[in-house]
Amino acid sequence: MSQSLGPLRQQSASSELAAALSACRRAFVATALFSGMSNILMLSGALFMLEIYDRVLPSRSVPTLVGLLILVAGLYGAQGLIDMIRSRILVRVGHSLDETMSLRVYDAIVRLPLKAGARGDGTQPIRDLDAVRSFLSGSGPVAFFDLPWMPVYLAICFLFHTYIGLTALVGAIILITLTVVTEIKTRRPTRSAAQFAVARNALLEASRRNAEAITAMGMAGRISKHWRDLNHNFVASSGRASDVGGGLGAFSKVLRMLLQSAILAVGAWLVINQESTPGIMIAASILGARALAPVDLAIANWRGFVGARQSWQRLSRLLGHLPPVNEPMPLKPPARTLVVQNAAVAPPGHQRIVCQDVNFTLTAGKALGVIGPTASGKSSLARMLVGVWAPLRGSVRLDGATLDQWSPEALGRHVGYVPQDVELFNGTVAQNIARFEDPPDADAVIAAAQAAGVHDLIINLPDGYETMVGEQGSALSAGQAQRIALARALYRDPFLVVLDEPNSNLDAEGDEALTRAILGLRARGAIAVVVAHRPSAIAGVDYILIMGKGRQQQFGPKEEILSRLTPPQAAPRALKVAEQGGAG
Repeated sequence: MSQSLGPLRQQSASSELAAALSACRRAFVATALFSGMSNILMLSGALFMLEIYDRVLPSRSVPTLVGLLILVAGLYGAQGLIDMIRSRILVRVGHSLDETMSLRVYDAIVRLPLKAGARGDGTQPIRDLDAVRSFLSGSGPVAFFDLPWMPVYLAICFLFHTYIGLTALVGAIILITLTVVTEIKTRRPTRSAAQFAVARNALLEASRRNAEAITAMGMAGRISKHWRDLNHNFVASSGRASDVGGGLGAFSKVLRMLLQSAILAVGAWLVINQESTPGIMIAASILGARALAPVDLAIANWRGFVGARQSWQRLSRLLGHLPPVNEPMPLKPPARTLVVQNAAVAPPGHQRIVCQDVNFTLTAGKALGVIGPTASGKSSLARMLVGVWAPLRGSVRLDGATLDQWSPEALGRHVGYVPQDVELFNGTVAQNIARFEDPPDADAVIAAAQAAGVHDLIINLPDGYETMVGEQGSALSAGQAQRIALARALYRDPFLVVLDEPNSNLDAEGDEALTRAILGLRARGAIAVVVAHRPSAIAGVDYILIMGKGRQQQFGPKEEILSRLTPPQAAPRALKVAEQGGAG
């Protein structure tokens, strides 16, 4: 998906994600302070062993032993409390990032198909945000906060003895080298796994949406083979990343244990040569292992870090490509004209113009029928009229103002739209008609249903307006869903209503209701644009626009245009020209 966005500007520390994390800087400062306290308390075990071997055993003092034991128990308890607080702070940081960015990412997901087309896995950005949040809330950041304390432990090892310090330092250099190798070796397979995951999920979603066609046409075996190949590549790439990370992680763990034993051996040699004490030998062994523990933890969490970093980069590019929409100055509700001037439009992410040279003007109370053969640009024109696709050139104006002078929310209050492929959301019938206003205006919902001629149908449903439509409207028939979508388009009396083949699934009763709805729009001074697939759809319009090969061919009063297409004696059948229409 990120490749489809084209060259995007690089994000800096001032990016939205960086700003969201910057808002948590106090939490990070607190985490750093608690990490410092935790690392200081980590010395408790080493110093306890030092005192046991060098003070308690030589003196055989039981009270000293008991006192040291009580002291170290208290220190361990404090360390556990500090680690718990630190962990909770990081969880809150992850939650804060999610609360700050989740709506922004959702907005970008919705807007992305309108900018770059519906390519790849459209839900990947929200999973990227989840990946960043999960990493911040896990043990990965702990390793990075503990790493600065490694020199402190190494310095203490040098204070014990130079040879002990050098042994620990060599081990640290080896483990740091392993960390760098882990970064290099896991970068490519992790990136490949992410790409294959996007392709695999996109195919799964497409298969779920088209399950009926796949089954009916015997495509299941071939599609499943394609999915199997993508899944195989994903698993293989993930496996390579896991093999590298797991292998290096196991090696680093073994090396750390070996280093601990090596420090113990060096300490024992120093004790034999009377250059150290048994307590220093044991304490140095513990401190050496503790010094390398953050590196070991970083290697264990490196795959998560690489995945979170890639997710961060993808999100930064996406949000940079789709900056927040500024709220323009509110305009008066449109009430007079729709003017299209030399307009041309192309699908998002493409430069090929599919609809051009469109010019017409409609005044309040007028209705336009758009007809033409398949792929003539009818649906593209409909998307441009409602602001879904922005014109490449020319303009679409409501009362003289171009559509981009309204925010999407503000424009949506004045526009009703029934797309070619109707899809309802999982919720009640009332919620869908009310466009999920909270709470819905009951009077406006019923008025919209009555204007669409669907009120009687709704009250005969099992729970009336509270009937759950199911995911994608699965609990309703195609015709019922289309009529409810018409009511949704009419909710709160919008000025411009664009209907893209609104009767493709309607019976005769539905056709009559549609015609009454169009006449009702005209009667209250609204403007209706109807993309026609069946003749009955344009029965209520008074203007006709004919599209062909992506261009406007004719525009004018319905009777005048139809009389040009058919001889006078065939006038009763003139509306059948719309049967040439399709999904333009």
